[in-house]
Amino acid sequence: MGALGAAAGAAYGTEAWAKRLPSEGEGNAGNYEIAAYYFGNYHLDHRNEIQHGPGWTEWRLVEAARPRFEGHIQPKVPLWGYENEAEPAVFERKIKAASDSGLSAFIFDWYWYNDGPFLEAALEKGYLGASNREQLKFAIMWANHDWYDIHPAKLSSPPTLQFPGKVTPETFRTMTDHIVNNYFRSSSYWMLDQCPYFSIYELFNFVASMGGVRPAAKAIEDFRVKTRAAGFRDLHLNAVTWGVKLLPGQTDVVDLKSLLEQLQIDSTTSYVWLHHAEMSSFPVAQYDGMAKKYEEYRATASEKLGKPYYPNVSMGWDSSPRACQTDVYIKKGYPFLPVIQGNTPENFGNALRSAKSFLDNSPHLKNKVLTINSWNEWTEGSYLEPDTENGYGYLDQIGNVFPKPRRS
Repeated sequence: MGALGAAAGAAYGTEAWAKRLPSEGEGNAGNYEIAAYYFGNYHLDHRNEIQHGPGWTEWRLVEAARPRFEGHIQPKVPLWGYENEAEPAVFERKIKAASDSGLSAFIFDWYWYNDGPFLEAALEKGYLGASNREQLKFAIMWANHDWYDIHPAKLSSPPTLQFPGKVTPETFRTMTDHIVNNYFRSSSYWMLDQCPYFSIYELFNFVASMGGVRPAAKAIEDFRVKTRAAGFRDLHLNAVTWGVKLLPGQTDVVDLKSLLEQLQIDSTTSYVWLHHAEMSSFPVAQYDGMAKKYEEYRATASEKLGKPYYPNVSMGWDSSPRACQTDVYIKKGYPFLPVIQGNTPENFGNALRSAKSFLDNSPHLKNKVLTINSWNEWTEGSYLEPDTENGYGYLDQIGNVFPKPRRS
């Protein structure tokens, strides 16, 4: 744990932060559901230790990051220090800060490959072990993408594929049994209309895993059946719609809208603005420009997808910590990408206001859901967790835009 971050976090958390917290038990006005993605690579995991050595977590990349060009601010230093998220006491502070700021839930980036789970301790030991977990709901987004070793990535060689995201139908059945029995039954699982929320990150990879659209639809229906059998009204199935491609030779689906309908997806959303807003300048792009490009996508997403689209707000982007620090920083694909600047807490607040207006003026959206990237994507420069530069500035903006009602 970093001594500076730990000391600063302790002082700030017990004084300035505590003084301005709303009363316990207050909820969001307007029935908004605000969920931040949570990336759990900040604890020991045996797979990581095999690849990178004993004691490795992604905090190593956060600590090692350095400025790559004039005006580039690195490293980012967590206000609470380099904590172990698998410890319940550590997670209790995260839950309190998130809940007090107006967040409704964490959506965990959740990994399960053919040989089992990965990075699960953040959820299963940290969050579920926390005594205050009822203050903040949780859901899972199955991050079913290929896992490459980009910790860090080098210019001179392509990254090594460690864990393929494609799984067998049997793995999917085993995985969904675990989800229903161990997560959905938790009293703190996030529900929409009494249905547990479950999201899929790469829809095309899921379809490929199941062997095509029809068997994928059957696998989803089987998931729904076991969810209903567990006593729930149904499953709320969300798709993160980005980079969707159809399978070679696939003839029964002509576009994404048709695919979503055939799979009976309930809603869609985004993980990060970068998926919808190309950054043409390098090494710097501006936050307001990226916001404008994303909002153009957002405006017609529900119509084009044929499903409710829940808006997203991204805090920023800087994937340079995942690039080898001794390599020249040139534009050459992820993680050698432009860095977003101008993503001040105030501009983040403006993006939240825009999303709130979108929710308030979208009558087709039954639920006012907003996803945020993210709680702790430190090595992608998009995090709400307080740092030593902005403190709780980004969390404050959530409370400013989505104020909690005062009790009479």
